[in-house]
Amino acid sequence: MENNFGVPPGAGQPAGPGTQAKEAVSIPAILLMVTSALTFLYALVSTLRPMDQALMDQFMSNPQLREFEGTFQFLSSGAGRFAAAAPMLVLNALTFVGALKMKSLQSYGMAMTGAIAALVPCCGPCYCLGLPLGIWALVVLSKPEVKARFT
Repeated sequence: MENNFGVPPGAGQPAGPGTQAKEAVSIPAILLMVTSALTFLYALVSTLRPMDQALMDQFMSNPQLREFEGTFQFLSSGAGRFAAAAPMLVLNALTFVGALKMKSLQSYGMAMTGAIAALVPCCGPCYCLGLPLGIWALVVLSKPEVKARFT
């Protein structure tokens, strides 16, 4: 009797045709999902967090900033803070969905869109950390063997 204890299922058998492509996209997709989810949550929390009134009063007491009083009032309101955070929320949601599609080898266009959205500095996942991850994802997605495995 053969001892198969501790051997993963399918070990010793040749890998399926999509295994190499799935392995190639796995790490960049997971990293993009994690960083975009963290940045999305940060933007959401900072939008919902109450404004520091003492800090706003300090800005308003500066005579050089009097002409921007209306802008400061708008940006301190809930609608203004949401408008300022909206690009970050949209880009990170797009990156997350694209990375999810990339990991499961579905919708090549959406996977490319998510990788490109990660390249936007200061709005993408974890600010500038998304740039190398987005480039890595684009390089992996442009490989012919990976592109051929998408449904």
